[in-house]
Amino acid sequence: MSEPTNGKVGHVEEIHWPSLFAAISSISSVGIAIGLGLPLLSIILEKRGIPSTLIGLNTAMAGIAAMIAAPITTRLAHRFGVAPTMLWAVVLSAVSALGFYYAESFWLWFPLRLVFHGATTTLFILSEFWINAASPPTKRGFVLGIYATVLSLGFAAGPLIFSLVGSEGLLPFAIGACAILVAAIPIFIARNESPVLGEKPELHFMRYVFLVPTATAAVFVFGAVEAGGLALFPIYATRSGFGESQAALLLTMMGVGNVVFQIPLGLLSDRLSDKRPLLTAMACMGLVGALLLPFLATNWLLMAAVLLFWGGCVSGLYTVGLSHLGSRLTGPDLAAANAAFVFCYAVGTVAGPQAIGSAIDISGANGFAWCIAGFFGLYVVLSAIRLLFMGKRG
Repeated sequence: MSEPTNGKVGHVEEIHWPSLFAAISSISSVGIAIGLGLPLLSIILEKRGIPSTLIGLNTAMAGIAAMIAAPITTRLAHRFGVAPTMLWAVVLSAVSALGFYYAESFWLWFPLRLVFHGATTTLFILSEFWINAASPPTKRGFVLGIYATVLSLGFAAGPLIFSLVGSEGLLPFAIGACAILVAAIPIFIARNESPVLGEKPELHFMRYVFLVPTATAAVFVFGAVEAGGLALFPIYATRSGFGESQAALLLTMMGVGNVVFQIPLGLLSDRLSDKRPLLTAMACMGLVGALLLPFLATNWLLMAAVLLFWGGCVSGLYTVGLSHLGSRLTGPDLAAANAAFVFCYAVGTVAGPQAIGSAIDISGANGFAWCIAGFFGLYVVLSAIRLLFMGKRG
């Protein structure tokens, strides 16, 4: 491998499109496979008569796998190189994706989930590090906005493919495995463009969680709200009086906001030397939107309009948080911090559904909105304290 054309990771002067195309297209292929795999696996387990509790436990292995993979990804990339590590992750994720079809025993799906989601976590961490490293500081938000938009389209394409091919036979598994293997092509072509980790990170992995807390806390809230919201919003909507199709369309509006707002938010973040006020503003909008939900339960159109903007703000926490990370760190420190970033996201995806589900059980349907508001409220307090008292740190 060779250094990027400017010879210094994280300080490029212009957009290096070959590197960015490799990183963005590869992870988007993986996004298609994940978007296809999540509903596919759940439906198959349901058909096999597996209890919902065990299906949920098996699905939760994704977050556990991500938390295990995040701390070791940087070490692997440092030892073997960014591109080779990504190529091995592609192979492992493709083989395990196909393995679900051949695994007759339900209990074999637990190690398969660990391998699949551990490998895809490695791909996410190193792709985002590669994108951050290949982006000029003045256009990093724009590039990350493109990444988030393309990734969102990949996730949306997965369920569409599932609706067309169904859950029977080898075909859906083969499509998912092939989609992942396609990711190896741009990585291999641009392998000499991948950033080099010449030195080990200066700090222990967990220190990076707290080194840039405004970013890591933002992605924790995003993970909690995204995972909990997607899983439990249909329950909230139907209990609030909406039909199943209306609830599905409301979720679609959130997804549209996710896609539409990424590039504009990225461009806005590029105009700010300090991204933290923008992160705080988006969290405030998320807080207000959550508090409004109970008052909009009788008007589908108003709720759809709010969810359109709300979905954009929620997903913007990830994009702008990642941009903030790239503006603070470079080289191996950026790679380690990116791993900590994804680790916090994984923790959020495990904590969010549990907390929101418990809130619904305790407080009724509106517990959904109150709990999500609580996540945003805690972040607003944290970010406001850091802005007021911590100066430029964090």
